[in-house]
Amino acid sequence: MPKPNRDRVLQRRRVNPLHAARVKTVDWKDIDLLRKFISDRGKIRARRVTGLTPQQQKQVAVAIKNAREMALLPYPSAARG
Repeated sequence: MPKPNRDRVLQRRRVNPLHAARVKTVDWKDIDLLRKFISDRGKIRARRVTGLTPQQQKQVAVAIKNAREMALLPYPSAARG
């Protein structure tokens, strides 16, 4: 008799936030949208967390980096301070 697989967790597929917001291109000036893709420490969240496609992840990363240069978003802070 096979054992039930307790390690397997049912996961819902993440909804793509850019499709939900009907965003075609990511703009570095849209800070409210970009804040969804950075952690509380200022790091860019991974694709597996955000649910973005590789192309969208690249657009978001470039937009976040541009917004950081313009001092609209924070740079990553130290892990322990």
